[in-house]
Amino acid sequence: MPTERYRPTALDVTLVILLLFTGIFLYLRVVKGLEYNWEWSIIFQYIYRYDEHTESWVPGMLMRGFFTTIRLSIWATLLALILGTIIGLFRTSSNLLQKLLGFSYVQVIRNIPPLVLVFIFYFFVSDQIMPALGVEEFFRNRSETTQNILTFLFAPAGQFPSFISAVITLAIYEAAYIAEIIRGGINSIPKGQWESSAALGFNRGQQMRLIILPQAFQRTLPPMAGQFISTIKDSAIVSIISIQELTFQGMELMAATYKTFEIWITITLLYFSLTFTCSKLIGRLEYVLSKRK
Repeated sequence: MPTERYRPTALDVTLVILLLFTGIFLYLRVVKGLEYNWEWSIIFQYIYRYDEHTESWVPGMLMRGFFTTIRLSIWATLLALILGTIIGLFRTSSNLLQKLLGFSYVQVIRNIPPLVLVFIFYFFVSDQIMPALGVEEFFRNRSETTQNILTFLFAPAGQFPSFISAVITLAIYEAAYIAEIIRGGINSIPKGQWESSAALGFNRGQQMRLIILPQAFQRTLPPMAGQFISTIKDSAIVSIISIQELTFQGMELMAATYKTFEIWITITLLYFSLTFTCSKLIGRLEYVLSKRK
């Protein structure tokens, strides 16, 4: 069946014109009204620069922050997925204590500002627990190869405790939302699936592991993708505890160069490129899984 050719309406044309005039107004306001001197040429050295000592191209401040944001988001999402799945199972459990624990966790975490959680876990985990466990000393006592691997996967030794506390904070916060996604996915499975698996002699654990969760995870893939993208954006909040991710590096550069617009436009594009790529990859995964049905 041929698709109908799209024809722009008067409203579409009006909106495009309004957006165009808005863009021109903002540009003129910045250039003329603020007398701002654009210098895009300085941005490239903060993305990649040539190091004369190593005679190679190395990441600049913004790109190092970009990589830290990726590491932070991946580890926080993995930990949040594990914790959120456990809490989601608690929320759907027939055990009253588990239900209460799951409900209390979700309600408490979702009603506390993430900024408060960041400070709580930074001062508690990073300042109290990490020194007591000797995490930084453990890091520094490893071989050079091991230190390089840990630095690549996490952060340098001096930033390692703060990085871990940031990962834990983000994971605990995001897990509350993942738990609700998991709960919704489990509750969306038809009752007949439970009854059929019970008739085959499966206990509840086998039902959940072999029948319910595989279907629930496939159904929760779109909201899970959205939650991962949300984690990437929420990671910017840990810049307040000096985690050298993308937003923190942007603030440092802005204070040093006063090139506000160039820096924040570049950071916006970097965040967008990361989240848009993740969105496309998840969309592709959804398409592949739908073909296997």
